[in-house]
Amino acid sequence: MFLGYNTNGFSYHQLTDAIEIIAELGYRGIGLTLDVHHLDPFRTTRSEITAVRKILESHNLRCVIETGARFILDRRRKHQPTLLSPVDSERRSEFLRKSIEIAQELNADCVSFWSGTPTEPENREILEQRLIDHCLRLCDYAASRQVKLAFEPEPGMLIDKTAEFEILFHKVNHPSFGLTLDIGHLICLEEPVRDTILRWKDHLWNVHLDDMKRGIHDHLMFGEGEVNFQETFATLKEIHFNYGAYVELSRHAHDAVRTAEKSFRFLSSYLTE
Repeated sequence: MFLGYNTNGFSYHQLTDAIEIIAELGYRGIGLTLDVHHLDPFRTTRSEITAVRKILESHNLRCVIETGARFILDRRRKHQPTLLSPVDSERRSEFLRKSIEIAQELNADCVSFWSGTPTEPENREILEQRLIDHCLRLCDYAASRQVKLAFEPEPGMLIDKTAEFEILFHKVNHPSFGLTLDIGHLICLEEPVRDTILRWKDHLWNVHLDDMKRGIHDHLMFGEGEVNFQETFATLKEIHFNYGAYVELSRHAHDAVRTAEKSFRFLSSYLTE
C-alpha cells in the first residue's frame, strides 16, 4: 500500500508540474483525472501521453486513471452525459474507452468510474439495465487491453452505497470489474468502514482518501471530519492492500501544494504505524 494524490487537486497546475510536485512531496502514486487540460482523451496526442509516462517512470510512480472531470463532456452540465443518459450515454462510453486506452499506455492500475445521476424520470430497472450493458461492453474492451475497471459508488448517484454496488457487481460478473472505495463516502452514507473493506478485499483496486461528516457529501481536509483513519489504515494493512490510497481534495486546488504537503504529513503517520 502507498499514498497517492489525485490531480483534480492540482487543477490550476500544468499536469507535468503537478506530477513533479506530488512526487517531490513523497507520494508514490498519481490519481490522474483526465480533464480539459490534463490529457483530455479527445484531444491529447500520443507524444503528450508518452511524456507523462516518462515522468511517471522517472519518479517510479504508479497511477490510476480517474474519470470524474466535471465539464469535459458538456461545458454547461456537470458530470453529464452519463452511462444512464437515454440519448447520449454512448458519449460517456466513448470517453471511458479512450480513458482505457490511456490507462494501457501509462500501465495504470485501473480506470475508475461511476454510474452518474439520471436526468430523466425513467424506471430504475431500465436505468440499471442500461448501466449493466455499458459496463459489460467496457469490461470486454478493458480486458482486451489488460486494464482493470474499478467502479465507485458515489453519494447522490444511481449507485451510491456498496449494497447497490454489490447487486451491480454480481450482474456484471466480469473479472475486469472491481471496486473504487472512497472512505469519506462510507462515513457520509453511514456505512461501516472496516466491514466494507473486509467484504471487498478481493476486488478492491482503488481507494480514495478524504475526511467527511455523516450525512454531508463534502470532501474535507484531514482532521475536519469523522473518518477514523487509524481503523482505515489498520484494516487496509490487514487485507494486505497493495494498491494506492489516493488523496481526493479537488476543492482545495486553490492551495494545492500546501494541501498536498499537509495531507502527506497527516496520512504518512498512519501508514507507518
